[in-house]
Amino acid sequence: MEEIICYCGNVTKSDIEASIFKGARTLKDVQEDTGACLGNQCKELNPKGRCCSTEINSMLNDTNKGLSPKCSCCG
Repeated sequence: MEEIICYCGNVTKSDIEASIFKGARTLKDVQEDTGACLGNQCKELNPKGRCCSTEINSMLNDTNKGLSPKCSCCG
């Protein structure tokens, strides 16, 4: 089963990895490409009880060695 990262947009880990592979370097890039981190129910829908920006930023950090800002849905 595919790991879901963004429960609001049903965006998977492989969707985000593909976005990064295509050139996404910031959270905003990933948002525009995948629709991840645009909802407002992350904390309620995610079993981890937190916004998906944490995982997305971690994936970006692994690629960029620099963090992107948090998304607007999580504050």
